[in-house]
Formats: sequence, structure tokens, C-alpha cells
Amino acid sequence: MQLTHYTSNFKKQKHPITLVCDNITNAPNIGSLFRIADAFNIDELIFCSDNMSLGKRMLKTSRSTEKYVRHKIDQNIDAVVEHLKRTNHYIIALEITENSKDLSTFTLASKQPLALILGDENFGVSEAILKQSDAIVHINMYGNNSSMNVVQAASIMLYEITKQLNS
Repeated sequence: MQLTHYTSNFKKQKHPITLVCDNITNAPNIGSLFRIADAFNIDELIFCSDNMSLGKRMLKTSRSTEKYVRHKIDQNIDAVVEHLKRTNHYIIALEITENSKDLSTFTLASKQPLALILGDENFGVSEAILKQSDAIVHINMYGNNSSMNVVQAASIMLYEITKQLNS
């Protein structure tokens, strides 16, 4: 028999993770990020953009998770990351760079609260934010493409990081 929200026995557990979205503006992606933030029960979802709204198209995808996932919109990602650093967050950017570490071999070495940075759907994480990051990780890609949808990438990253936090 298939289980439902009410009959599953998943253990509720909060994770000390803030997901920071740099200029992610696609409504279905925003809605899906709310759902994944709820699924992994993270602390907060922060959208950094001056061109973002929580409209009808986002609501269709979020399936009401925006009602109970703590979130905010802040136009200035630099100020958000600076604040997170001041409040003792370990900053991890998800981006492919010359020096990024493979997520499958990355080991959390910190017990600090985490801030995971996701980049713009077209341009990724900015150089300025990469310089402020404590770690830069990437997801190995085995096909021809060098990128994947931001929500799928966030899901993979959150799965790996929460697995490490829970072990």
C-alpha cells in the first residue's frame, strides 16, 4: 500500500541550512525550491533579486509550501552573504570552477550552520560571491551538457549535505 503524508513514518528533523538563490526568477523553479526546502526542512530560503515575485505560476508549483517555509526576498546578495558570514554560517557555493570540489567526495568539516548558494539560471554564481565562499562544490556531469536545472542541482546538493549532517 502506498503511504501518504499522514501515514509515512518519516522522522521530522530541522537542518541548519539557509538556501540562498541568486537571481533565480523562473516561477516554476521558485515553487519547486519551496517544495525542496520543505522536503529537507531547512532553516530558511532567501531569494536575492530585484525582479522576483511570488505569483500564481509559482504557487501552482509550490503546492502551498510557501505558507510554512521561512523565506524572504532581499535584493542585495552581497549583503545577505556578508550577514550570513557575520552570523557564523559556513558558505558553500554550487558552481563548476577550476578549483571546485566534486560534491560526491566533498566532506563537511564544519559544525557551523550552512548557507548554500545557488546561482542565476543562466549565469551561475557570480565571481564576487565565489570569492566570499568557504567552499565551492560541483556535481559531476557525465553527458555532453555542463549544467542542469537549478532545482535538480539543489535537490542533489541538499540530499548529500543532509546525509552528512545526519551521519
